Amino acid sequence: MNDRTFVSQDAQSAFYHCGKNLAPFDGELYLIKQFYRLPESDQLFAALETSLIWEEETIFIFGKWVKVPRLMCWYGDPDAYYRYSGVNHQPILWNEALQPVREKVEQQCGSAFNSVLALLYRDGKDSMGCHADDEKELGVNPVIASLSLGDERLFKLHHKKSKETVDITLGHGDLLVMAGTLQHHWMHSVPKTKKLKTPRINLTFRKILEGEG
Repeated sequence: MNDRTFVSQDAQSAFYHCGKNLAPFDGELYLIKQFYRLPESDQLFAALETSLIWEEETIFIFGKWVKVPRLMCWYGDPDAYYRYSGVNHQPILWNEALQPVREKVEQQCGSAFNSVLALLYRDGKDSMGCHADDEKELGVNPVIASLSLGDERLFKLHHKKSKETVDITLGHGDLLVMAGTLQHHWMHSVPKTKKLKTPRINLTFRKILEGEG
């Protein structure tokens, strides 16, 4: 995979094949429904749920260590180290289930990814707090591709200044692509819900810059 060639992340035409930009301003946001169709999505969910090394994570936030309300694991190239919320993440090498997904997502986005953060939301109580993926390891205007598998969940964005909001329901097999200046201006989250929810897996493919991790 070292000889892969992709469209520049800075080219305006890089995401013409991803559909309409859903961000009203200050960034790029694309949703590809059923990027993986049934039953392929079912097979992929089952393979990832059983083959990935899921861990319960503890992070440092608001001056104390707290358990994260979801399971996670970090996979990638050997040098794709990632640090956030006071925790260093050393990548587990790509496995047979993740590698073909990586290649398919790269071809869709025209971008190379050297790592993926995998999250397992076990039920409606599991969530992701409001944040932006703006760590220096990701570069100035990162391209982040997020694949959802399993039960649908609400993905919420709000603009840091205008407070305008965008709500997207992410379903089984959907691919969401965040790019451009989105991480500078928008925060996003997956809130808790009282609705009965079965497990959901989310894969967010990223590129960790050499020397920044």
